[in-house]
Amino acid sequence: MAGAASWSFSESDFKQIQQHLTAFLRESNARCALLVDRTGQLVATVGEPPQFDSTAFASLTAADFSANDQLAKMIGEPEFASLVHQGEKESMYLADVAKRVILVVLFDQRATLGLVKIKAKGAVENLNRVFEEMFNRVGAGPTQEKGLLEGAEDEIDRLFG
Repeated sequence: MAGAASWSFSESDFKQIQQHLTAFLRESNARCALLVDRTGQLVATVGEPPQFDSTAFASLTAADFSANDQLAKMIGEPEFASLVHQGEKESMYLADVAKRVILVVLFDQRATLGLVKIKAKGAVENLNRVFEEMFNRVGAGPTQEKGLLEGAEDEIDRLFG
């Protein structure tokens, strides 16, 4: 599978991504938005800097999203387009972007899940356009299921092995 190492942003792409994420954070009251590619590489972070190892977090996020894709298939869904992990004080919303990248939104009590979901829908549509244009321009074809977790599994082994 081709991950972030096989494509790169132009300055214009990156500015567009930052603008969309910044507007989303402002509209949703979420704290932080991260983009993680499906191989577990951190692509971008906007908002409050995470207070944790973002490299490990990106790998675990990719593994989580991939595991949930498999769970969706088991119950007869092609995929889950989004996931929610709701905690007492901190929560996460994850959404697929262009079948290649995961939008991870970190939010607390200042934001409601409903508002995050509504505002994320528009942000994902905007990000889909940016990524699809970028992938078409650089010739990065559709992702392949095989090898999806290779990097994430290595990171998990390193962290917990």
